[in-house]
Amino acid sequence: MSFVDELFSISGRTAILTGAGGHLIGEMSRGLGKAGCNVAVLDLREEKAETVAQQIRDAGGSALALACDATRKSDLEHCLATTVAEYGSVSIAVNGAGINAPTPFLDIQLEDWQAVMDSQITSTFLSCQVFGAHMLEHGRGSMINISSASAGPPLSKAFAYSVAKAGIMNLTQNLGREWGTQGVRVNAIRPGFFPTDWNRKNFITREREAAILGHTAMQRYGEVSELVGALIWLASDASSFVTGAEIAVDGGYSAMTI
Repeated sequence: MSFVDELFSISGRTAILTGAGGHLIGEMSRGLGKAGCNVAVLDLREEKAETVAQQIRDAGGSALALACDATRKSDLEHCLATTVAEYGSVSIAVNGAGINAPTPFLDIQLEDWQAVMDSQITSTFLSCQVFGAHMLEHGRGSMINISSASAGPPLSKAFAYSVAKAGIMNLTQNLGREWGTQGVRVNAIRPGFFPTDWNRKNFITREREAAILGHTAMQRYGEVSELVGALIWLASDASSFVTGAEIAVDGGYSAMTI
């Protein structure tokens, strides 16, 4: 094995991911599978989780598909126990469950606000509790939360989402500090714009696209595969002195003013 292969190797480790039937976390799940991890694919929609898990298996990897409401601690505990029974201890966790909504601020209903908060910050909090306790028990782990370009400064048209992502970043820093001497690292990936069909329909008008790309140094959207390198680095021992950090993968969006 070469120096680089050894430095970044995560082969044989077990990873668990929430929201893993979706656009970004689905690709992260496939990337971890290609890197040799055993992958537990968790999603509220079991059929979406199974699709991703089968893609990992078809590529020669090992994966479980598990239905999971990440806002329910009991679901997360059950999925962790199932994963441990199948693969042994979990050392990589990606907490990526969450929804968004484009409702104008004065029209947001409390239940809609709460739905975004629960799906984003509450699910991340519970995942960090459940998976973090397991990692602390074993004295090793890499927890990776999903922040956003909206975590600050906030994006227009994404009020609850922006607040929740700012909270996720704060929680990441808090836990990086809390667990810094206990072998468990906690970091966040801050994606820029990786639009789904839903994003394009609900958020991205022609004018908004011009504003986004004009504020992105590379003047293009990201491809989901471009998140995998940062993910593997954070999951591996190559980032062994990195905790409480937010890693921007945004084509230079966060570097731009005018």
